[in-house]
Amino acid sequence: MTNSNSPVLTGIIGGSGLYGLDLDNVREVTLSTPFGDPSGPLTIGELLGVPVAFLARHGKGHHISPTEVPSKANIYAFKQLGVERIISVSAVGSLKQEIAPLDMVVPDQLIDRTRLRESTFFGNGLVAHIPMAEPFCPELSAILNTAGTDAGATVHRGGALVVIEGPSFSTRAESFLYRSWGASIIGMTALPEAKLAREAEICYAVLASATDYDVWHDDYESVTVEVVIGNLLKNVETSRRTLERLAPLLAGPRQCGCGDALRNAIITDRASIPRETIDRLGVIVSKYIS
Repeated sequence: MTNSNSPVLTGIIGGSGLYGLDLDNVREVTLSTPFGDPSGPLTIGELLGVPVAFLARHGKGHHISPTEVPSKANIYAFKQLGVERIISVSAVGSLKQEIAPLDMVVPDQLIDRTRLRESTFFGNGLVAHIPMAEPFCPELSAILNTAGTDAGATVHRGGALVVIEGPSFSTRAESFLYRSWGASIIGMTALPEAKLAREAEICYAVLASATDYDVWHDDYESVTVEVVIGNLLKNVETSRRTLERLAPLLAGPRQCGCGDALRNAIITDRASIPRETIDRLGVIVSKYIS
């Protein structure tokens, strides 16, 4: 059993249908950040003895649209807590026949089709170019894949996730376009989270729950909110079991490169960075800029 002083190294972001976890020794923390307020209070507790911090991406009652999710505040809040790994649980549409509704996917690539979201902490006199060739942490993704399989889920490892702006679903022409690109799944929320987590040197991986075949499949009903929520609720318990099996697998230090993503990414001469920019970025850059 851990105590209240144990570091919280794992964060979980719950998407549509996953608004809480069954945790022990629960407490709520309300944080403010230089980038505004997070989606809501963060719930800190223990999952099988492992300290975790949980945040409902869309807020209590699901009142925040994909475009309006305060991703910078959410990621910064996790960084304030000392979180080193974030697991994002998300509903997605399948763009491939072999990924059936109720299957789980742990993608390894991203295609950004968003256009209205701020996707970086940097600017205002401080430029950083982070590496995103591998947008998800390979170490955390591998662990997540193992946990999902152990939980009895049908898990597809790898594939590209197309992130669209939303909140509307795709047109049929768009759905066929994304399939022609070879993308595997489509969703609305992994960006800018993945980019911001990399800038914050936090490992980030997605456990995607396939709820539908988007709008491309002639033999299945086109995606609707009813279809999404109905299938997602069926998969909530699978997601919970996966997270329970994941928790004990996260013991020990990280072996990936996510924790040093900014080391060679900051290109601006330190002497020319405005003081207010350094202060605003706080825990994001404090390791490299005093």
